[in-house]
Amino acid sequence: MAAGKEIKSQIGSIKNTQKITSAMEMVAASKMRRAQERMAASQPYASQIRRVVSHISQANPEYRHDYQIEREVKRIGYIVVTSDRGLCGGLNSNLFRRVLRDVRQWREKGVSVAFCALGTKGSVFFRKYGGDLLAATRNLGDAPEANELIGSINVMLEAFDNGEIDRLDLVYNEFVNTMSQKPIVRQLLPLPEEIEQEVSSGAESATSKGGWGYTYEPDAQSLLDRLLVRYVESQVYQAVVENIASEQAARMIAMKNATDNAGDIIDDLQLQYNKARQAAITQEISEIVGGAAAV
Repeated sequence: MAAGKEIKSQIGSIKNTQKITSAMEMVAASKMRRAQERMAASQPYASQIRRVVSHISQANPEYRHDYQIEREVKRIGYIVVTSDRGLCGGLNSNLFRRVLRDVRQWREKGVSVAFCALGTKGSVFFRKYGGDLLAATRNLGDAPEANELIGSINVMLEAFDNGEIDRLDLVYNEFVNTMSQKPIVRQLLPLPEEIEQEVSSGAESATSKGGWGYTYEPDAQSLLDRLLVRYVESQVYQAVVENIASEQAARMIAMKNATDNAGDIIDDLQLQYNKARQAAITQEISEIVGGAAAV
C-alpha cells in the first residue's frame, strides 16, 4: 500500500494548492472590480485633455509645437507598461512579443531603440534583453498615483526635447473585457495625425452649428506648451490603470484555470488511489484464502 500512500500524499498536496489558487482567484476578482472603477474614473480626464489639446493645436496653426512636428526617425523611445507580479497567464509575455516585433521592424530600417519600463516585470525583462533602458519605475502597486510616474515620463520627454529620440510610443495591455486583453502600441509624440483629423472634422461640424468660439488666456502657444506635457502624463497614467485592470482580469482567469486543472488532477489521482486500494484488498483476500487452504 506504499503506492497508495504516495498517491494520497499527492492528493493532499494538490488540494492545498487548489485552495491557494481559489483564494487568489477571488482576490483577483475583487481587485479587478476596483481597478475597473479607477480605469473608468480616469477615462473622462484622459479623453477630455486629448480633445482640449487637439482644439488648441488647431486654434493657432501658425505656431507648431515641437511635439506636433514630424521628424526623421533615427531613434524611437518606448514607454512599456507591465505588471509588478506574475501568475497572470500570458499577459506580460504577449506584450513583450508585441514590443519585440515592433522593435525588429524599426531596426530593419536602421532605427535605434530606447525603453522606459513602468512595472517590475518590464524592468527585469529589458535589463536581461539588453535594451537601452533610460528609465524604470518599479512596485507601482494596485492603485498607483500619477506623481509616481512623472519622473520616468520626464526622462523620456527630456530625451525627446533634446533630440535624443525622435518618436515616443506607449505600449500597454488594453482592457477589452474580462476574458480578453490586447497588447497595443500607440504613438504619443509627435502628436498623431488622427487627433488633428478628428478635431478638424469635429470643427467643421461645430462651425456649421455656430459653436466653438474660444478665447485663450494668455494665448494658445503658452497653453499648448503646458498642456502637451499634461497630455502625455494623462495618457501614460490611463495606460497604467488600464494595464492593472487587465492584469487582475488575466490573473483571475489564470487562477480559475489552475483551480479547475487541480480538480481534474485530483479526480485522476483519486481514481488511481481507488484502483491501488482495491488491488491491495484483493491481494490480502487472496493471501487469506491461500493460507486457509494450506491449513
